[in-house]
Amino acid sequence: MKWIFAFMLALIAGGAAAQEVSDCDWRASARNIGEPWEQNTRTFSNGKTRLALLDTPEPAAGAFHILILSPPYDELGVRQCKVVSASAGIGFYGLDFTGLQAQYDPAIGLGFAIPGQSYVPETDGSAAMYLLITLNQATGQITARVQPTGG
Repeated sequence: MKWIFAFMLALIAGGAAAQEVSDCDWRASARNIGEPWEQNTRTFSNGKTRLALLDTPEPAAGAFHILILSPPYDELGVRQCKVVSASAGIGFYGLDFTGLQAQYDPAIGLGFAIPGQSYVPETDGSAAMYLLITLNQATGQITARVQPTGG
C-alpha cells in the first residue's frame, strides 16, 4: 500500500502526463460498463463514491475509460458524474480494473492507481503504465495522470 502513496506524491509533484476529466456523456452509458459488472465496478467511502470500468466500442486502441460517481451532491442530492480518459474522447489501450488500488490520505483525498496500457502510435502497440486518480470529495476536484512503468 505504501507504493500507492508514492504514486500519489508523484501525481501531485507533476511527474506524470495529465489526462482528461470531463462531465459524463455517451461514454458513461450503462451499456459501456465492462462485463461482468461485479468485477468492473467498486464503491468507496461507505458507498458515496463509485468507480467503474467503461469499455466503449471505438476506437479499438482507446476504448477504456473510468467512470466516477462521487460527492459533492447537487441541490437534488445527485452525485457528480465524471469520465476519465486518455485525451478528448479517447480512452486507454487497456485498464486492469481488478488491479485497482485505493488509499485515503487526509492531505490529498481518495487516491486510486489502476494498472494498464497506453497506446503508442509510433509502434501501433502499447506501453505499461498506471492511471493515477485523486478525488477530493469535499470540492469534487478530480485529477488524473498517467505514470509510465517502463515494463
